[in-house]
Amino acid sequence: MPTVIDDLPSGLGPEEFSARIFGTAGPRTGGGLELAPFRGVRFVPETVGDLASVTMPPYDLIDQPAARLLMASGGHNIVRLNMPRAAGESYHQAAELLRRWLAEGALTVDPGPALYVYEAAGEGTVLQRGLIGALGLRAESDGVVLPHEDVFPGPVRDRLALMSAARANLEPIFLVYEGGGDTARIVDNATGTHPLLDFRTDDGLSHRLWPITDPALHARVSADLRDRQALIADGHHRYATYRALQARHHAAGDGPGPWDRGLALLVDSTRYPPHLGAIHRVLPSLPPGTALEKARTVFHVTDIHDETAAFDALAAAPRPAFLLGGGDGLHLLTAPDPSVLGRTMPAGHSTRWRGLDTAVLDHVLIGGVWNVPENENAIEVVHDDPSVAIARARRTGGTAVVLNPLRVEDVLAVAGGGERVPRKSTSFGPKPRTGLVLRLLEPGSDR
Repeated sequence: MPTVIDDLPSGLGPEEFSARIFGTAGPRTGGGLELAPFRGVRFVPETVGDLASVTMPPYDLIDQPAARLLMASGGHNIVRLNMPRAAGESYHQAAELLRRWLAEGALTVDPGPALYVYEAAGEGTVLQRGLIGALGLRAESDGVVLPHEDVFPGPVRDRLALMSAARANLEPIFLVYEGGGDTARIVDNATGTHPLLDFRTDDGLSHRLWPITDPALHARVSADLRDRQALIADGHHRYATYRALQARHHAAGDGPGPWDRGLALLVDSTRYPPHLGAIHRVLPSLPPGTALEKARTVFHVTDIHDETAAFDALAAAPRPAFLLGGGDGLHLLTAPDPSVLGRTMPAGHSTRWRGLDTAVLDHVLIGGVWNVPENENAIEVVHDDPSVAIARARRTGGTAVVLNPLRVEDVLAVAGGGERVPRKSTSFGPKPRTGLVLRLLEPGSDR
């Protein structure tokens, strides 16, 4: 079997790499939207204790200090499998640990294949309810599983190394689809029984899981989903890793197998609309005075001193609009010069894409008037909370750019047209908890 380095294309930018990995140029591979049952792997509370202490948010939301804190919360936390390097361990050691936990009874494999209903609720309100299963992998050209962001080779190589060593899907990706059909009824009906697990995390959310083991219900779900399409809400790099792992096995002559599917949570957005938050930017090396002076050459600027009033003004402003912070005041940017937009925004994109706030930010402000390089040292991101972004900018002497969240309909339309929204445009949630259920990638693991 090829090595991790050999079987992924190298030397490509994110756009070309994404086209290769998602299969935008390939022929239709056939098959509709598929979410198949599998034999779930779950922590055993009687052995590991409170499930809140052994589960975690998705790995890409966890930095090194947070990972170390999770490791301290319990010896069986999933972070030891999903982010072993935070503990100074290799992916091979993580794989050995997974098999040891299975042998010792910290993890158990469910006796038969199931689909799993997952629910996240806060203060008595269901925030999200969907179905966890083994997602059939499809080329983007099939128009079944739609990415809306480009991916980068580095994170895919990292997840591919871990997934190959562990021979397991350690956390689900998150997809949404427009349903309202039989699957929605099956999902809601399942919650009328006693949950397989039920626990509360420090953020106040309760997490519940119900198994659906009846083959007749599996068949109904399959029939209902067959002609639908799903949008990847969160987990683009992991979905790309699924595709890379599948290609690796097929190139090795392994034929059909568990690598033709990947662990996923599928949520009916007509029943449980996702929260779509903004991802704000912090530019620590850009002084706020300089940022404001240069922004005035393109945008109308309104100075606002009260933070709450500034956030309200941004939400009400015609798009594109931005709020600059980091210095003593806050500054609302609106009404960009149309001639500058015409010269600066890249050709070859739809009108809808060219009007996205994140596209204008990237091309007109960050890459244009500010001339800031697009890398993680020059641009930091903050999910959802604008106050955190502004405070971070003030600590570093830099500039915060607060954005409105994109509209779900814009993301769907852009993805449906074969385009990508700019990187770090969307923060869908609530994201599924990692460690609720795992999936082994071994022959027979789905039967």
